[in-house]
Amino acid sequence: MKGSFLFLGTGASAGVPVIGCLCLVCQSKDPHNQRLRPSGLLTIGERAFLIDIGPDFRQQCLRYKILRLDGLLLTHTHYDHIAGIDELRIFNVRQKHPFPCLLSSDSFADLQARYSYLFKPRSQNTSYAAEIDCRLLGGSSGMAEFCGVKIGYTTYAQGGMKVTGFRVGPFAYISDIREYGDEIYPFLEGVEHLVLSALRPEPSLVHFSLQEAVMFSEKAGVRQTWLTHLSHSIDHESTCRQLPPSVQPGYDGFEFTFTIGAPYV
Repeated sequence: MKGSFLFLGTGASAGVPVIGCLCLVCQSKDPHNQRLRPSGLLTIGERAFLIDIGPDFRQQCLRYKILRLDGLLLTHTHYDHIAGIDELRIFNVRQKHPFPCLLSSDSFADLQARYSYLFKPRSQNTSYAAEIDCRLLGGSSGMAEFCGVKIGYTTYAQGGMKVTGFRVGPFAYISDIREYGDEIYPFLEGVEHLVLSALRPEPSLVHFSLQEAVMFSEKAGVRQTWLTHLSHSIDHESTCRQLPPSVQPGYDGFEFTFTIGAPYV
């Protein structure tokens, strides 16, 4: 089975350019340096899945002509990864069913607290909100059947919040990683295409630096890693030259393909 991944956004939590910033990257005319908040479109055969749904989701849908979606894979509940969730309402209207969402029990509890109105019983006297069909992952790692596709998952942490990484065949998405155990490496065994977050060249309390991302990718034995969640500290062209060919910055609108075999099909 064929799969593909499209970067809908590769920016950090503030996006790039950052509001009010006059740095060289924020003023750059290079479209590679213009980054919406982090999200991606994962296509598996005829199925299309969104990975995270940040505040730029509406703009991303319009820019990349996303007409339908089969489900949402939610990594965690920080603002830059969930703030567009109300925009799922249009997919409810067009596809005529609650929107499937695969997430951890921790993310589900936080989603209920932040967006309580999405989980209240419907009535004719209330405004129409998005309807979400939340499907909870069992345990910290394993394999889940979601909308007809087998999806692997693992758990790590960022600043005390549990985060979920996803895998389908030779593709894996590991964003907002800082604290993790060695069990993540068996999870990534055989991965050829890794999307991995790296905030900036300097160390950070809650994200990998560029060099830490390179070291992680090399230890995992990944053939090609594409970086996301990039801040305005990172200029695309110069970073491409500085990093090894096997670890390169992603950019909004970039897409790659892969082939999926057992046990994911």
